[in-house]
Amino acid sequence: MGDGCAIQSTSNSNKGKDKKKKKKNKNRGGSKKKMTHEQVLAFKFVTEWVFLDHPSSALPLASPSLVDDFGVQKTVAKNGDKVLFELHSHSKCSDGFLSPSKVVERAHMNGVKVLALTDHDTMAGIPEAVESARKYGIKIIPGVEISTIFSPRGDTEAEEPVHILAYYSSIGPSRFEEFDKFLSNIRDGRYLRAKNMVLKLNKLKVALKWEHVCRIAGSGVAPGRLHVARAMVEAGCVENLKQAFARYLFDGGPAYSKGSEPMVEEAIQMICDTGGVAVLAHPWALKNPIPIVRRLKEAGLHGMEVYKSDGRLAAYSDLADAYGLLKIGGSDYHGRGGHHESELGSVNLPVLVLHDFLKVARPIWCNAIREILECYADEPSDTNLATITRFGRTRVFKGGSPLNCGQDLIDHCLPLWLTSQEMDSAEFEATKLKLSNVSSTSQGGIQVLIEA
Repeated sequence: MGDGCAIQSTSNSNKGKDKKKKKKNKNRGGSKKKMTHEQVLAFKFVTEWVFLDHPSSALPLASPSLVDDFGVQKTVAKNGDKVLFELHSHSKCSDGFLSPSKVVERAHMNGVKVLALTDHDTMAGIPEAVESARKYGIKIIPGVEISTIFSPRGDTEAEEPVHILAYYSSIGPSRFEEFDKFLSNIRDGRYLRAKNMVLKLNKLKVALKWEHVCRIAGSGVAPGRLHVARAMVEAGCVENLKQAFARYLFDGGPAYSKGSEPMVEEAIQMICDTGGVAVLAHPWALKNPIPIVRRLKEAGLHGMEVYKSDGRLAAYSDLADAYGLLKIGGSDYHGRGGHHESELGSVNLPVLVLHDFLKVARPIWCNAIREILECYADEPSDTNLATITRFGRTRVFKGGSPLNCGQDLIDHCLPLWLTSQEMDSAEFEATKLKLSNVSSTSQGGIQVLIEA
């Protein structure tokens, strides 16, 4: 009798624990349910684009799929990987610690399938990232984080730095030379800004040499505040990066300096004019985000970051909703290590968010690709062909017999960049007709070869 009571008591206790555990998991968003019809269609839309150049890897519509209570898709590919997008990352080409290829390698280790490399004011790392991504089946979104200034119109607004993320199609911006010149001017200003920071530090009796900052930044890289801070740590001026910013380099700090950043509206206009999607980076860093978001929406802003590795920030999500902006996010990975940095792929964006992003981005990118191809069809020069193959998974070889280069682009390149529906649109039919009549005009011909 006593044993029986003891068993019954233990059983009831376990049931109570199980109920508490289930309730706790539910509060954490741990309960799972099947994807809704809307989520299934969104997932099909996203994966169709993700696996354009690896169609055999695409997930079938009938794949077993679950979402958590927040609508985050948990469907996995045959190899068990999530279809993760990482939309904010940096390499050594700006202020990151890893090379573009190492960033791609780490992204692959973390299960990322789509990676946007968004270095500050440069796209120099994109070709290396694309080359490295071949090995891992990762899709690269050519991106850049542009340094700008928000200038006040009234007493209620204060001037402050604003960063805008730009996302482009697989072959990059249209009017690339114009866009590259725009970024180059910003980078030139970064050099002057960093020099001024070093001068201010020297006046504050901080023994830091300009050559040290340049060595930290690396050849051809415009120095930023992080490079100055790293040089300060190495020189023993401060104990760590946090101290460098807290004492000297914070916005308005004793060693802070402005560069020659463009007005934020000008940057957004440039992104829109060159076939990009413009997104406000880390709005939580702004002192007064509401008037800034209002002005940027008027200028043509497409979206803003509202997701971080620890979840969605409700206040900024509501702000995005109020102005009809896309809601995305990324880790802002720099590779510096430590507990305070989010890992690549740590922001698991809901499938409906990815769908909304691509639904806006793909028509913009499609038009940019068409504009670039039209330029080549009108003037089939080596320069215009190089623009097409700058970021795309193609190689250009001179020599051999002249080929119908335009038809090669139609047959081998377009399927890597566009869905069949996009390629078969009325606008693209006219472009394809122009391209099909283009033959190589170069000495010895140009051959476009696609690498698997």
